[in-house]
Amino acid sequence: MKNSKKEILLVEDDENFGSVLQEYLEIKGDFNVTLCGNGLEGLAKVRSQDFHLAIFDIMMPEMDGFTLAEEVKKRVPNLPLIFASAKSDIKDKKEAFKLGADDYITKPFSIEELLMRINALLKRSAPEGGEDIDFSAPIKLSESTFDYQTREFITPKGPHKLTSKEAELLKMLSLRKNQIVSRQEALNEIWLDDNYFNGRSMDVYLSKIRKLISEDVGIELLNVHGKGYKLIVSQINN
Repeated sequence: MKNSKKEILLVEDDENFGSVLQEYLEIKGDFNVTLCGNGLEGLAKVRSQDFHLAIFDIMMPEMDGFTLAEEVKKRVPNLPLIFASAKSDIKDKKEAFKLGADDYITKPFSIEELLMRINALLKRSAPEGGEDIDFSAPIKLSESTFDYQTREFITPKGPHKLTSKEAELLKMLSLRKNQIVSRQEALNEIWLDDNYFNGRSMDVYLSKIRKLISEDVGIELLNVHGKGYKLIVSQINN
């Protein structure tokens, strides 16, 4: 996707509300918004078109938002996803995040707030410095290969299977290679909460990643005191 405008998929069964959202986002944001009225239409669009971000209602005909999210994540696991729903129960929010949602906003909401959340999510999802990394295919990190889709990291010494959390961490670090990723940012984006227990959990995964990349002399994971972590990737000349 080389167009300057970001492609957003909006799946909302309220035609009037959906049209208002579509128009506002296209006017106020640098977006092309594709509006679908139910989950089946949304799934068909994902199968035929690439998107930078998706916004799903939950209660819809044909296919509800949770089922749609489950199907979409099988095809595009790293697609940023926001649920926009009148369902405010905590169990619905837990289900949304369990299915891979990045954010959840409850109706009625300010469209301006939704725009801010979209921009924040796209900023977190995009690499800094203008580098475009396509994780739908394996990428090279020095002499190693990282396949985000299959969660496999292949070093000069052999292949290693990653857990989902290890893959998410390595993806985040790879997007910002040679730059600092803050501890709080990693916890909030991947664990959804920067509490003490999640922090200890992340430390374990970081230790495992550090051990794996030690098999490649061109990669190093540094602790930047008081700031976060930096994945240093050097180009090895054969």
